[in-house]
Amino acid sequence: MNMMDMFGKMKEVQSRMKDAQETLGTITETGESGAGLVKVTVNGLKNVLRIEIDPDLIRPDDREMLQDLIVAATNKAMGNIETKAREHLRQATEGLLPNIPGLNLDGLMP
Repeated sequence: MNMMDMFGKMKEVQSRMKDAQETLGTITETGESGAGLVKVTVNGLKNVLRIEIDPDLIRPDDREMLQDLIVAATNKAMGNIETKAREHLRQATEGLLPNIPGLNLDGLMP
């Protein structure tokens, strides 16, 4: 691969990464806790989009448990979206770069 081809590939990688990053907001993941009593949905930009709480949990004496379940569901959703977002970005650049051991594009994730 000559240098001009390599520069052309890098420009294409940059363009595809920019496009992929702009669409991260459309990727969503939901995390659940308490056997589905609390659900938190996040997007690829790591924004919380929705929190769903089973009405039976909304009691003043269960406040601390509810808070713990929201945190657990949010953390689960955030962990799951991280994997989805990496895959989305990987697919956006698939076939553009040779398989270079140690090449890490994680810094391009928001």
